[in-house]
Amino acid sequence: MKIEQIYTGCLAQGAYYIESNGEVAIIDPLREVEPYLAKAQKDGAQIKYVLETHFHADFVSGHLDLAAKSGAPIVFGPNANPEFEAHIAEDGEILKLGNISIKVLHTPGHTMESTCYLLRDENGKDVALFSGDTLFIGDVGRPDLAQKAAHMTQEQLAETLFDSLRNKIMPLADDITVYPAHGAGSACGKNMSKETTDLLGNQKKNNYALRADMTKAEFVKEVTTGLMPPPAYFPLNVAMNKHGYDSIDEVLDRGLHALSPAGFEAAANETGALILDTRAPHVFAKGFIPNSINIGIDGGFAPWVGALIPDIKQNILLVTEQGREEEVVTRLARVGYDFTIGYLKDGFEAWAEDKREFDSIESVDAEFLAEEMKKKELNILDVRKESEYKSEHIIDAENAPLDFINESMMKVSKDKTYYVHCAGGYRSMIFASILKARGYDNLIDVKGGFSAIKQQADIPVTEYVCPTTLL
Repeated sequence: MKIEQIYTGCLAQGAYYIESNGEVAIIDPLREVEPYLAKAQKDGAQIKYVLETHFHADFVSGHLDLAAKSGAPIVFGPNANPEFEAHIAEDGEILKLGNISIKVLHTPGHTMESTCYLLRDENGKDVALFSGDTLFIGDVGRPDLAQKAAHMTQEQLAETLFDSLRNKIMPLADDITVYPAHGAGSACGKNMSKETTDLLGNQKKNNYALRADMTKAEFVKEVTTGLMPPPAYFPLNVAMNKHGYDSIDEVLDRGLHALSPAGFEAAANETGALILDTRAPHVFAKGFIPNSINIGIDGGFAPWVGALIPDIKQNILLVTEQGREEEVVTRLARVGYDFTIGYLKDGFEAWAEDKREFDSIESVDAEFLAEEMKKKELNILDVRKESEYKSEHIIDAENAPLDFINESMMKVSKDKTYYVHCAGGYRSMIFASILKARGYDNLIDVKGGFSAIKQQADIPVTEYVCPTTLL
């Protein structure tokens, strides 16, 4: 028996490859499915099941493509009603896989179709629980995402989740290994651990939501307190996972269309496509195509795309580091942005060599900021989350979270100059590029963000206050 967690840091998502005696089950696969097929082929095995724990909100699963290419059935738990062929398993149903078996545990609450898969070894002993978004390490799935689909309040869903945890999961043996669908950084929970697996016994001791003496009312209050609004793309991804989507092969064919500078400009003008530049923030700042926005591929790329580009059907033109075009198109597709229509061949260098117009954003270091603050009063925008700002910030800086860019933009005047920072420089360049595209020309980025600012003794900051909730 082989269990492999395939963890994707950008999405804080865990997919699973389980093999026994030449048969494989894949749980919650990513959009690009060739790695799973190649892994099974290398093992001389056949994919027998594509198991889904629920209709995911934060990414588009690869279940349809994987089923089509492997011939394996897609399996959901009770209450799922997909618009494609799938096996809807019954609660307690046993799925045979080589010499082992997988028991279906219906655990509604995060969503009403949420299901865990309990793996039993050759001797029938329970050894692993693939808990989806029902149980995380240090947390449980948020109960507010499925309110419309379930026609229930978040409190009613939380009550349902309480029952699922108490009746289906907590009675299981302490030595079972928990394999969740997400870790720290995912918006599907609020207090997940950086660890991606743990023993169930440890979770019973350390996970606030599994306290043995907790009442249902206490559970509801704790799991619903401190929830941030979910990203706008979440319900759109749920719809794709439930109703279907284009094959990843079609998405790649459409997106990997190389364009000359002239062709790129013509496509932008004719289609109204958003120009997305995925280069590193400090590289982007030195020169970029007018009206393009920067979301660097080497940061929290997919979640920020989902948070800031409201229409998943938006046509997108790419400017990337050379050689990373397919990676970018794939990572956009992971969160449902399937309509990349081309990329700038040979990157921004080709645009500059063609002597076409470009913009830049002034970027200064923290030492320069400190010197300027000695001379005069400055307008400083801190674009970190409110919780980060409240814990510690430059005195008199204004909080303008990137998460709520439209509201934050109302705090900015086109007639004033602002110094913009985040924690490390990634989010501040996103913020500055979006406002630059909207006609705000007086934003100066602070390189290195608050991490660098704290090293400057001359910049006054508030004292650290430990935040009550990690967001």
